[in-house]
Amino acid sequence: MTIEVETIKEYMDALPIERKEIISKIRKIFQEHLPSGYEERLQYKMPSFVVPLSRYPKGYLNRKNEPLPFISIASQKNHIAIYHSGIYSDETLLVWAQERYKELTGKKLDMGKSCLRFKKMKEIPYVFLKELAGKMSVEAFVELVEKVRNR
Repeated sequence: MTIEVETIKEYMDALPIERKEIISKIRKIFQEHLPSGYEERLQYKMPSFVVPLSRYPKGYLNRKNEPLPFISIASQKNHIAIYHSGIYSDETLLVWAQERYKELTGKKLDMGKSCLRFKKMKEIPYVFLKELAGKMSVEAFVELVEKVRNR
């Protein structure tokens, strides 16, 4: 469900009220719990937290005008999606996320490569998102990106 917007405010204003409340809560968690250095911005038409070009001038996929995406949040047709580039690139973090989610919910984490899907809005484990947010510093993420890039 792509929302054609130019700012995060426009994105939020375009959401139905029940989705706006959930996305707002998730954004606030990331704003408060991500390690310092990430910046919030609209990227790929979604609220996102990125490594700014001032910290990583090579840019995403060597695109010098595109910051490195770390986490994005989207309201999709049938779920809330959180795209987490760290989980996609770090096997240890992926295993932690799968195990911690199961420990908190008793269920398997619904995910694709970097996408965490939450279909039951009332069952989103916000404590899991708080913990996940603090798991990777900008420096660790950049180091991981460089390691993958140099393969």
